[in-house]
Amino acid sequence: MSPIDVKIEDGIATVCINRPERKNALSVAATNGLTDAWEKIEADDSVRVAILTSADCGVFSAGLDLKEATQIARDEGVDILTKMRDPFHETMRACKKPIIAAMTGSLMAGGMMLTLNCDLRVGLKGTKVGITEVKIGRGSPWASPALSMLPQPILMEIVLTGDLMPIERLHEYGFTNYIEDTPDAVRARAFDLAKRIASAAPLSVVAAKGGVRATMDLGCAGGLKEGKRLHEVVYASNDAIEGPKAFAEKRAPVWTGT
Repeated sequence: MSPIDVKIEDGIATVCINRPERKNALSVAATNGLTDAWEKIEADDSVRVAILTSADCGVFSAGLDLKEATQIARDEGVDILTKMRDPFHETMRACKKPIIAAMTGSLMAGGMMLTLNCDLRVGLKGTKVGITEVKIGRGSPWASPALSMLPQPILMEIVLTGDLMPIERLHEYGFTNYIEDTPDAVRARAFDLAKRIASAAPLSVVAAKGGVRATMDLGCAGGLKEGKRLHEVVYASNDAIEGPKAFAEKRAPVWTGT
């Protein structure tokens, strides 16, 4: 059984971490499988948006597979990260298409890293969230983007103590878009968001995500400049003509992505 399942339907790619017996921990195979999935999604013009979820087991992802890490260190004398093509999931972060996290359980460490790379987040009530690296002697250089998603003192508490926080508390700070009562409701909400994104003008969606991401990376002035550059292709497109025309004719637009 593959640790990563990918399904594409109606412009929506669903990526599922399928390791419930290990709390959806990120093994070498799972991490490399995720890299393959994001490369496939980025290259597939039929995909408009992606959902990242996992098999139900109470944990969205426990992060790095520590048992496998211990075995690799013992048998091969190397750190597990050296066996992964993209250990910090930069391929996912660079994906131009929107990614929605359907977090059907608690998440910690690398599980949190995956959600930070998502653009929208739907969580499960009663679960907990954290960056636990300081408790196991690992590191979280990937946590810096969370500073644009959480207040600085809260992020400091998370990374310095390694404690898990109720998702309801992080929801109050705007970390999640929605929190739902059941895993099925989490996925349903994520799918509803995905359908709405998939129905929008594709060039506009890509440019909108790119502009916001650029502002996160470059600051307001740099992000504004980059956002204008990203939208040049939008304003010059056939879709930019189709949208107003469909509105005037009181019909649904037909997007071509050109």
